[in-house]
Amino acid sequence: MERSPPQSPGPGKAGDAPNRRSGHVRGARVLSPPGRRARLSSPGPSRSSEAREELRRRLVGLIERSRVVIFSKSYCPHSTRVKELFSSLGVECNVLELDQVDDGARVQEVLLEITNQKTVPNIFVNKVHVGGCDQTFQAYQSGLLQKLLQEDSAYDYDLIIIGGGSGGLSCAKEAAILGKKVMVLDFVVPSPQGTSWGLGGTCVNVGCIPKKLMHQAALLGQALCDSRKFGWEYNQQVRHNWETMTKAIQNHISSLNWGYRLSLREKAVAYVNSYGEFVEHHKIKATNKKGQETYYTAAQFVIATGERPRYLGIQGDKEYCITSDDLFSLPYCPGKTLVVGASYVALECAGFLAGFGLDVTVMVRSILLRGFDQEMAEKVGSYMEQHGVKFLRKFIPVMVQQLEKGSPGKLKVLAKSTEGTETIEGVYNTVLLAIGRDSCTRKIGLEKIGVKINEKSGKIPVSDVEQTNVPYVYAVGDILEDKPELTPVAIQSGKLLARRLFGASLEKIYHTLFWPLEWTVAGRENNTCYAKIICNKFDHDRVIGFHILGPNAGEVTQGFAAAMKCGLTKQLLDDTIGIHPTCGEVFTTLEITKSSGLDITQKGCG
Repeated sequence: MERSPPQSPGPGKAGDAPNRRSGHVRGARVLSPPGRRARLSSPGPSRSSEAREELRRRLVGLIERSRVVIFSKSYCPHSTRVKELFSSLGVECNVLELDQVDDGARVQEVLLEITNQKTVPNIFVNKVHVGGCDQTFQAYQSGLLQKLLQEDSAYDYDLIIIGGGSGGLSCAKEAAILGKKVMVLDFVVPSPQGTSWGLGGTCVNVGCIPKKLMHQAALLGQALCDSRKFGWEYNQQVRHNWETMTKAIQNHISSLNWGYRLSLREKAVAYVNSYGEFVEHHKIKATNKKGQETYYTAAQFVIATGERPRYLGIQGDKEYCITSDDLFSLPYCPGKTLVVGASYVALECAGFLAGFGLDVTVMVRSILLRGFDQEMAEKVGSYMEQHGVKFLRKFIPVMVQQLEKGSPGKLKVLAKSTEGTETIEGVYNTVLLAIGRDSCTRKIGLEKIGVKINEKSGKIPVSDVEQTNVPYVYAVGDILEDKPELTPVAIQSGKLLARRLFGASLEKIYHTLFWPLEWTVAGRENNTCYAKIICNKFDHDRVIGFHILGPNAGEVTQGFAAAMKCGLTKQLLDDTIGIHPTCGEVFTTLEITKSSGLDITQKGCG
């Protein structure tokens, strides 16, 4: 005869109550039986980082060995209801009553670090953090709990990451370091102009890296003009060669792509150049460029698919316009260019294109740099106008027509005023759209497993530990709702997520070699710049020594010197989001201890 499961207690959380023991729970194996206290860590009052790390390792080990783990308190009614639910399902559980073990408070502190959940019950099913009482009953009512209970260790992978950008790669490498079997799926759908790229995501291929290198090229042109006033004399005409620049930049990016693939290989991470799409719980379909389909399963997933440029939705936009997806590998000089948009991407691109001596116009719908300080935004616009960039304010394009084919060709743009009926038209060689980006979340099968997204923006709401509403699915990077869209944030989030999921190792003194971005295209020496910090491991890893060999070393050191005077620690450095791409950010990503003897040569960005 089937038994009815207990009803969900509804909203609320456990409060304090007198310490009393609950009755026997059928089907549950209690780790701390009445009359006996259990330990998960070494005895004694020590709260050193070593003892805390050992407790964390033991907790993670318990979670990984058990089908179901319930961290409970014997007097908590919510914990009792959850235990009764599993009992009604005939499921044997490992139950740790935190009020009946000597170090229950410390266990709860470490659980907070792992799950960001303060309350009990705290439930794990087959290594997946389900959450508290309400989340467990919701999972039961949706059928997800039963699915989690059915699954065992017969997954193909511990973790599959969909997306090979900064956040995805960071998470993959860290999870592999922690001993997990990991796969990365990465596939770039070509832009309407047919542009695609290799492993590494937006920042490396069509974002921060090529943008800064083109900006550096423009600065060199300005430096040539300035050099005459410093006594440099030259008579020949100086001109910029677009093809030479883009070839050098793309060669550098290709080396980064290869470096990422090599790094994954060295850490035994499986890399598959296929498009990932969920087909059912814990299962995805991977489709390669030939249309061949393969299926994989995993205990947990991370979505790190990033964003792609938005189009206007007008006649001729996808046929004739380009975006930042195309600009950095454009095989010909863009010539007279109309940049549509007022974002930082639009203004940065307009700036370096003008720096090459091109005729550049920016069409602005309303204000510059929405969301930024407007006094500063207007000063930026004024400076750009002084340096030759023209602005068309309060206009939006309504049609783009091709007048002539070519490399570049000629395009006619018809635009209308946002404040009246006025229309204007202009002829340009290239139209660059920089009006925003859309999250790549709508065509990866999230609806098949119940992952919620913001229907308007496509972004994914997550908890403070990057967990979606489906317990075994996490997300990092630009696709997160109400989170900063920055490469260093994604790198840090991916790394910390892996550590929360699989447990972190203890680290102390750190160093690395690095290659300044400005040196790459110029062909200057790789892996000659060096960064090192010395930490006092008996004083919370306080930084007591700081060393850098590289460009602008004095400027970098001055800033960190003030932080050291304020008690800078390694943890504070790890928690700091780097300014990317700079030399100073290397100190926020130091991982290798000198005593480990591991290779510190750099093979990529981040």
